[in-house]
Amino acid sequence: MAEHARFEKLVAEVKKNIQEISPQDAASALKRGDTLLIDVRDPDEWQGGHILGAKNFSRGTVELEIEEAAPDLSTPVITHCGGGGRSALAAESLQRMGYKNVKSMAGGFKAWKAAGLPVTRD
Repeated sequence: MAEHARFEKLVAEVKKNIQEISPQDAASALKRGDTLLIDVRDPDEWQGGHILGAKNFSRGTVELEIEEAAPDLSTPVITHCGGGGRSALAAESLQRMGYKNVKSMAGGFKAWKAAGLPVTRD
């Protein structure tokens, strides 16, 4: 889409500096119980369905809310959004804040659902 060309270019550049994880690997990390999954979608997107156990820190507030949720900079963190762009930006931002174990879920919530992984609305 031409109207998102600059955003797509920015995301492509950011993805060179972060690590992405598949939805299946994200699900495995969640089962281990040591990983913070952050959904950076907006609250209305969250209400339409989300991953059980995820925390919703919208893209505009993730940097403000992360320190309380994960005061230890070595906490494993996975970010995700709808399609993978916003979560890549959030992952880079968290790395810049000093978080050492941050990944972005490739393909976002769309890929999670496409993989047949569980979704909740609670």
